[in-house]
Amino acid sequence: MPASGHGEHGRLIVVSNRVALPDQTATGGLASAMRAALQERGGLWFGWSGTVSRQASGELHRQHDGVVEYATIDLSRNDHNDFYDGFANRTLWPLLHYRPDLVDYDRKHLAGYLRVNSLFAERLMALVHPGDTVWVNDYHLIPLAAMLRQRSIDNRIGFFLHTPLPAAGLLIALPRHRELLETLSSYDLVGLHTPRDRRALEEYFVHELGSTMRRDGRLRTEAGRVFRAEAFPIGIDTPRVAEAASHADEHEEIHQLRQSLQGRALIIGVDRLDYSKGLPERFHAYARLLERSPQLHRKVSFLQIAPPSRGGVPEYRQIRRDLERMAGHINGMYAAPDWVPIRYVNNSFPHSLLSGYYRSARVGLVTPLRDGMNLVAKEYVASQDPEDPGVLVLSRFAGAAQELRDALLVNPADTEEVAEALGIALTMPLQERRLRWRRMMDVLEKQDVTAWRNAFLRRLAQ
Repeated sequence: MPASGHGEHGRLIVVSNRVALPDQTATGGLASAMRAALQERGGLWFGWSGTVSRQASGELHRQHDGVVEYATIDLSRNDHNDFYDGFANRTLWPLLHYRPDLVDYDRKHLAGYLRVNSLFAERLMALVHPGDTVWVNDYHLIPLAAMLRQRSIDNRIGFFLHTPLPAAGLLIALPRHRELLETLSSYDLVGLHTPRDRRALEEYFVHELGSTMRRDGRLRTEAGRVFRAEAFPIGIDTPRVAEAASHADEHEEIHQLRQSLQGRALIIGVDRLDYSKGLPERFHAYARLLERSPQLHRKVSFLQIAPPSRGGVPEYRQIRRDLERMAGHINGMYAAPDWVPIRYVNNSFPHSLLSGYYRSARVGLVTPLRDGMNLVAKEYVASQDPEDPGVLVLSRFAGAAQELRDALLVNPADTEEVAEALGIALTMPLQERRLRWRRMMDVLEKQDVTAWRNAFLRRLAQ
């Protein structure tokens, strides 16, 4: 497919570890954002097929859906273990989420990570036309641009990191950090969620790698590569979420939930089962709320939805056991024959239902220890009934806290502070709830996922 058929820009090529194929329902905001961008200007989505095969890695599968082509490759069990379960999720993920104590570094895993990135570059190289723009997503694929440049690809290549980026002092704890992180300079544009993340990257390049900051705000490395780092806070499809929530009543499940509450106030948390999400701390804070406010007994219920993830990583199995034990303990202490204080559910639900659950909740409790952005916080706000909106209690360490200043901001490690905020949220007068909600909704309507995508691609085109 020649580039010229798609306007003067060439195509957009999106690269991510996982690809949302046309026959799969795109669950996350990222998937739907990328799909919309590709449909707008024609293009290709490239990544891992999700299949772990017995054979060697690299078999290419291609399919079309209108102006969008999907190209995916299988990974061998060995490559998947080293690249995905190993280096990406046991080394990079904890480091990027400020947990150096959980970093499990293994040279074999790093070798597998570089091997799979090199395979991606090899397969992708044959699919890129002159004039195409390449947009690489997330920590799985940091060195990809450098490997494409080595293969003489001189197209515009942008990178977006969907996790937080810790300060230089923490990044240097990664063995051979320079070899990996210096490759970010091969991108023309590196996008991050918040100004804090951008400063962390700039300081790392200046203080650890001897780069200089140019007058135009770009970084120049010692080797002479020039690139730009900038903050682009990702949004959600605000109108779509609000619309889905307003029709939530049509779902039998939403009726059942509301009936089961019998007029009690609902506090809701929705998170992937992950140690970065601060779930044990959250359970402690809820228990503390019940302890200090006996008048709330039988008046409030906490629903925590936590679909399991990365079952192959021991820390994840451990956190699941801990939470089951804590939920049982809290219910054992406080439950009455007609009241269960905490409902802990290890399932995932479609977005149409989630928006109804959010709308039914008086409080959205979003308290990650660290999060790049946290779209649940934004979805909770967008799902509210404008006439009677709920209150968002939000960790100040989520990227979303930089934008949603009208949430009740808390330090998730401070049990008392979170319990206090819950008490305030449950008793907040309607007028104040409406005012806070309106201000947050203004941000979400302006900075939605389309604005995020367009801002990034516009900057990359410059």
